[in-house]
Amino acid sequence: MKKPDVSEEPIIDLHSDEYFMGEALRQARKAWDRGEVPVGAVVVHAGRVIARAFNQVETLNDATAHAEMLAITQAEEALGDWRLLECDLYVTKEPCPMCAGALVHVRMRRVVFGCASPKDGGAGGVVDLLQHPRLNHRCEVTRGVRENECAQLLRAFFRERRDKPGGQGTP
Repeated sequence: MKKPDVSEEPIIDLHSDEYFMGEALRQARKAWDRGEVPVGAVVVHAGRVIARAFNQVETLNDATAHAEMLAITQAEEALGDWRLLECDLYVTKEPCPMCAGALVHVRMRRVVFGCASPKDGGAGGVVDLLQHPRLNHRCEVTRGVRENECAQLLRAFFRERRDKPGGQGTP
């Protein structure tokens, strides 16, 4: 029997942007399962996920219950501090201005997002609050991680909503 060539096996880096975005995508799928816009987020500190969240706007009847906002709150609780200086947020869709403002306020070190949101993005889509020169903090930003998967999930969700009798399409 021939010894397997390990160079042919895929290597999974448990500290890569792709891995953590996969965790955010899992959260986005949970949102979809609950009828929410499928956006998911995770917060990572010291290479470990300390918060996981997905959109719950409809469930909680709360316009501020975006995945990023819920993940921020969980991360603050996990660390016992509202400052998230050594944390990275992974989110499947570009944060809106509300979420981007909160990310600056908590001093998130880095924001990694999947797909852009040209109509309402707060990280370059409509405005760039994450790196605004007049604000007290600027987040490092990485765009386009697993972009196709993130965008396809959103497109499929809204297509399904439009195709249903009485479907609403984009909120």
